[in-house]
Amino acid sequence: MDKRPYNSLKEIKLKLHTLNLERKIQMEELKLTKHQIKEDLQPINWIATLFKGVKKYGALILLKKMLR
Repeated sequence: MDKRPYNSLKEIKLKLHTLNLERKIQMEELKLTKHQIKEDLQPINWIATLFKGVKKYGALILLKKMLR
């Protein structure tokens, strides 16, 4: 946190404006994160992830059987 003394009202207003903009940016990033999490938790994405895992596991089993 900035603990330096301000020399004018203009500096204080500028700092407040900067902090307000930073807060708005963080809120937008939070909204984006919420949206991404919401998409990741949709059942269709679970199925796709499960299918990828099964496909990799199946390929490993097939490869193992071929090398015997």
